[in-house]
This record gives sequence, structure tokens and C-alpha cells, in this order.
Amino acid sequence: MPAPRTPAGSARDRILDTAFRLFYAHGPRGVGVDTVIAESGVAKATLYKHFPRKDDLVLAYLDRVDQAWFGALRAAARDAGDEPRDQLVGMFDALAGACRREGYHGCAFINTAAESSAGGPVHARTVEHKNVVRAWVTELARQAGVAEPDLLARQLTLLLDGGLASGVLDSDPLIADVARRTARTLVDDALR
Repeated sequence: MPAPRTPAGSARDRILDTAFRLFYAHGPRGVGVDTVIAESGVAKATLYKHFPRKDDLVLAYLDRVDQAWFGALRAAARDAGDEPRDQLVGMFDALAGACRREGYHGCAFINTAAESSAGGPVHARTVEHKNVVRAWVTELARQAGVAEPDLLARQLTLLLDGGLASGVLDSDPLIADVARRTARTLVDDALR
């Protein structure tokens, strides 16, 4: 039975919503285009009209993940107050929210990078995301008055990525609290 005809915008959104759910749960490599087509209820031609290559769909998925995750990090930092030193620690509240989410499978960027070929557009997008987050953390560290903002940013983003991985491997709800306390120690040490 053919899929019902829908306006282009809603078909694109359905495709992307379906890809987001499936790619996050099974990884982009673990989900075929035919599965996305079947579960989104669109025709093959419709999918290829919006996403000519599977990589285009994966990149759109990563853009959506970036909006959600980076948005959560920035919101958690803002919620911690106006002081950059507090924001550097407060961003770890986003880790707590992520790790406690139903169906949590870790960092979509790390997972996708592990599946993609180095040098390709998908892998490049995962690296770009990590670099953008680290640049943002570096700027917060600079605003906080840290002597070596690049070093602190690298330490905090490594801790963040480790917390995302540990949230999957350990399934320990306290992991985010441990990461937050460790971040506080790193920030305090960097400001001494």
C-alpha cells in the first residue's frame, strides 16, 4: 500500500524524526534507508528528494543532535548563574539529564564517529561538533580568568565525554554527580 501523500515539510520532518530515533538507538550503519522509508511512511523518491545520499540524512541527524545536546549544555551552564566558573561546572547538569533519559545510548557523535570513515563528511561533522563544544568551553574558561583556558577546556570536555560513555557502560545514576564534582575540582585548581 503506498504511503499517504503529505506536504514536503512534514515528510522531511517525519523522515528526520524517524532517522533520529533509529540512528540513535542502532547507529546510522545499523539502519538501512529502506527501514527509514518504511517507518517514516514516505515513498523512496521522497526520501531521496530531501536526502540524496544516506550521508546527507546522517548529517541532518547530527545537526539535530547538535542542536539538542549543545543546547542542553548551554542551558545548564546558564542555569548555573552568571559567573563563568559556575557555568563550567553547571554544564555537567546536562550530563545528568542525558544519562537518566530513557533509551540512553551515549554520545551520538562518538557513536557515529566510531562507525564512520575518517576523512569522510560524517566523521568530519562529528569532529567539528567536538571542536565547537571545546571552543565554547575554552571561552568560558577564558572569561573565568583561567591561566590556561585551552587545557581546562580539554580536561572538561574529556570528562564530559567520559561521563557520556560511562553513563552507558556503568548505568550508574551517580556518574553525572561524580563528573560534576570532578569538574568543580578542575575549575577550582585552574583558578588558583
